[in-house]
Amino acid sequence: QVQLVESGGGLVQPGGSLRLSCAASGLPFSEYAMGWFRQAPGKEREFVAGISWNGGSTYYADSVKGRFTISRDNAKSTVYLQMNSLKPEDGAIYYCARGRQRGARVSPDTAGYAYWGQGTQVTVSS
Repeated sequence: QVQLVESGGGLVQPGGSLRLSCAASGLPFSEYAMGWFRQAPGKEREFVAGISWNGGSTYYADSVKGRFTISRDNAKSTVYLQMNSLKPEDGAIYYCARGRQRGARVSPDTAGYAYWGQGTQVTVSS
């Protein structure tokens, strides 16, 4: 069974931190780029961060640069998103996704991803 399962979401105060995890099972992981996207109510799903298959390259949306860090552990088939200095506008459902092509570069577009998790809710509020 192909699964990407996110965890770590929740309610946090502005300025706080959360660490999201995404565990993959039933599908190849280590040779594929991974991405984190988010979708707020009434808005389109947007790219947040991406990481190359070997972790050597990372990419971030301008809105999260300097605050979020993406990483991966291929031995555990898991990708992480460390989120610091959270703002109310960071509140959304966060999704992880696995790249469509083996060895391909990180894509900022949803079309570049073949598998998606079910999402985890992040709420930033005092």
